[in-house]
Amino acid sequence: MHSSIPYGTRSTADAVLAGVDLSGKRILVTGCNTGIGFETIRALAAHGAHIIGLSRSREAAVEACAKVGASATPVECDLGNLDSVSAAVATIRNIGGPLDAIVANAGTMCPKTLEVRYGVELQFLVNHIGHFLLVNGLLDLVPDRIGRIVIVSSSASTEFAPKEGILFDNLDGHLFYKPFVFYGQSKLANALFAKELSRRLAKRAIAVNSLHPGAVGGTSLQRSLGFPFTLIMPIARLFMKSIAQGAATQTLLAASPLVEGISGEYWSDCQVAKGHRLLGDPAIAQRLWRVSESIVATRPQSGVGPSVPVKSPQSRP
Repeated sequence: MHSSIPYGTRSTADAVLAGVDLSGKRILVTGCNTGIGFETIRALAAHGAHIIGLSRSREAAVEACAKVGASATPVECDLGNLDSVSAAVATIRNIGGPLDAIVANAGTMCPKTLEVRYGVELQFLVNHIGHFLLVNGLLDLVPDRIGRIVIVSSSASTEFAPKEGILFDNLDGHLFYKPFVFYGQSKLANALFAKELSRRLAKRAIAVNSLHPGAVGGTSLQRSLGFPFTLIMPIARLFMKSIAQGAATQTLLAASPLVEGISGEYWSDCQVAKGHRLLGDPAIAQRLWRVSESIVATRPQSGVGPSVPVKSPQSRP
């Protein structure tokens, strides 16, 4: 079944949706305002989907949704502020209706200095914990059998993550902090989250997959990179994917009928790929789940938004 997917490295988000009618579908995308996130909502909306577009500020979400047309609803969601995530969950639930797909696309990459919130390093918080809280808070809106959840990981999960996989004794960086190592760790956490969520949602037949979008030029994700990357990026972009190509794999997983029923896989270039060796180890994925639950459950409440408990999705809530 996997080999029948006729798309690859140079396919675009529009190409993978060729001939697909998404009328009546409602798809949520985080990080909707820039880069491959915006290209994803543009392509999905162009094929008839109604978009729930999430961005760190309401102004950015409104602007992005306005660009793709009337069939888009903006929602503020700062993934580095768990009260903001809880408020976004409440807003989306108040809007009502199902979510045919959730695309956890937003992320941050390699801040130069260590920043700790809720007892964890910022990249782990934004890239993993924020999405963990958001997705779990919306699971009962995702329909059985046809629902999809797409978690954007990265090849950094294999190239830069520590050899242990997740540094459970150093999530706050108090022992050491290396931006690329912690970025790789957060991206491995994304893939492990998808793997464990796929297992937990198997009875509901909801497809959960993670992916590497590819090295994409012209996105804001590299804004934190310093020298020497700022020097080589103009040349490196000549060999990178375009934004339209970078959005292809997550768009395929969110909406293409060609991947229906495929779950628990790690993808790259619109094909199932080999991810980190630890994706085959359920023990670390389950430990990550428990630790993530604990971080969410013990966070201080600032009163910004309602608390959203994380329910175990072993069965339909």
